[in-house]
Amino acid sequence: MLYAERDPFIRRFPSMIADIGEVFSAQKDGSPPTILAGGRAPGESGVSVVSLRYKGGAHFSACLRQHLIAFVSKTRIKCRLAGRALYHKAHEGSLAICPAGLDISADTDQDLNALLVAVRPDKFALAAAEEGTFEAELSSRLCGHDQTLLDLAGVLARESKEGYPRGTLFWNETAGQFVDILAARYAMGTRAKPNGLLTADILNRLKEFVFEHLDEPLDVARLAKMTNRSQFHFSRAFTRSVGVSPHRYVVHLRLRRAVEMVRDRKFGLAEIAVRTGFADQSHLTRWVQRVHGVSPTQVMARP
Repeated sequence: MLYAERDPFIRRFPSMIADIGEVFSAQKDGSPPTILAGGRAPGESGVSVVSLRYKGGAHFSACLRQHLIAFVSKTRIKCRLAGRALYHKAHEGSLAICPAGLDISADTDQDLNALLVAVRPDKFALAAAEEGTFEAELSSRLCGHDQTLLDLAGVLARESKEGYPRGTLFWNETAGQFVDILAARYAMGTRAKPNGLLTADILNRLKEFVFEHLDEPLDVARLAKMTNRSQFHFSRAFTRSVGVSPHRYVVHLRLRRAVEMVRDRKFGLAEIAVRTGFADQSHLTRWVQRVHGVSPTQVMARP
């Protein structure tokens, strides 16, 4: 008999990961699991991580607002995901992928270590769009294995536990790698939309246009004109397909180029701001700090 069937008492998770959804969990004696590591670095990676240890048994249930990728130690476990159930012997590092918007639960009557990574859906959708998959959804699975994702999750957990010894930027870039690989391997969506607004070809043309005109005003009207659609219909379809608004996508591309130029060290920050379409050096600095969690000077210092 599993823990949840013996004792319905469940504890709410700490606020550090509460943003992933309504999450409840407990070990065999009804107390919360031990948190070995957890958190997220400053910035907008859209990723948070927590490492947990359960004694004697475990119950975990959640209604997810964010995607949840779970890695567990070797155990007998019963999992439920949106009406699907699986009772199996999980191997060490066994993977479960739980998309946002679904109800999930897992129960075991054994000791358990769990490593959980939460990913914001908009960050996942943007990464999938960069791979050519639009209106992306995360493919769910109750068991599996992905050593690359497991290794990256382990790095994030260790860095969080040790206070980010390799720096905030390293953590955010590792989190970005995790999301990119997750999207490349597990995104479901539409790759060709002959009667729709966006295809990979359209997005590539928009991206090339933005890169060629970074130092110019790039409003929605100008981008919508390239697709022969009204601003309203363009903005709605773009956001649905790519996961972010056209304005935020332009900022995403401006910032990508700006960071590349900062690392090249060929131009000063004021000139980089002008060349990439930011109002001034201060405007560029605020965006770098907001997204990457560090100043442009710290970006420049990282090899």
